[in-house]
This record gives sequence, C-alpha cells and structure tokens, in this order.
Amino acid sequence: MKEKGIVGVNVKNLRLIKDERGFLMEMLRCDDPLFKKFGQVYVSACNPGFVKGWHYHKKQTDNFIVVAGKGRILLYDQREDSATKGNSMEFIMSRDNPILLTIPPGVLHGFEALGKEVLMVVNIPTELYNYKEPDEFRVDPFKNDIPIKWKAKKGG
Repeated sequence: MKEKGIVGVNVKNLRLIKDERGFLMEMLRCDDPLFKKFGQVYVSACNPGFVKGWHYHKKQTDNFIVVAGKGRILLYDQREDSATKGNSMEFIMSRDNPILLTIPPGVLHGFEALGKEVLMVVNIPTELYNYKEPDEFRVDPFKNDIPIKWKAKKGG
C-alpha cells in the first residue's frame, strides 16, 4: 500500500513522562492546535483476530490514542470533494509509539489488534454520541471496493 496522505488527518507525537512508579501521558489539551471541541471520551477494546471498522462520521472528528496493546489503524479517504480522494494511510500504534491521530469527518477508519493482547483505543471525539440519530455510518470490512485489506478475519 502506498501512502499519499489524507487532507485533515493529523498526527501528534506524544511523550511518556516516566519514573519508577510508571508513566503519565498527556493526550489532548484545550490549548493544543489540534483541539476543536469536546464531545466525550471513551475507550474501545478490540480482541485479537477482530476488526472494528470500516466506519465514518459526517460531523464528528475523532482523536485516537492507543493506551494498551498494539494496533493497526487504517484510514481511507472516500470524500468526493477531497483533493486526496482514494488515498489511504496506515498507522501502527501502541503505548511504545504514543501518538494522537486526528481523523476528520468523511474519512473511513477502523482498527485491528496486532499480536495476542487486547487493543485499547481511547477516543476523544468532537461530538457527543446521539443515541437516537448516531453520526456513525458503516461499511463492511471485507465486502467492499476499498483497496486496503485487513489481516484479521472477523469483524464489523
């Protein structure tokens, strides 16, 4: 897969502040240039062998940080009006590679656990989840015309 970048996707390197007790890692601050607004914070766990994706949002920007395990995060730009339509990006994220990945509305995204450990992704989206009218749209992870393929065999 050749990465060409996707308009609106940003990566911020994070740092672990370590001592003998463990570490502290700031993820997103309100004075950060990447910060737009706060909707909520949640953690999503993905078991080895499974995919969580493809999905996208029409309004929401996601801010992903991996806090446990190791994961492969895939992005695909399906936006009709985008200068980078058809481009894809892949990120290998873990606590040892601490980054904040910002994913704009309209960009398909998903993740899978690598290895035998559960992947835990913290998301700080810009929108509050609306239970009556969710801003979440799904594409089957295996039956589609997206040129990126998952390693995992189960998901949705």
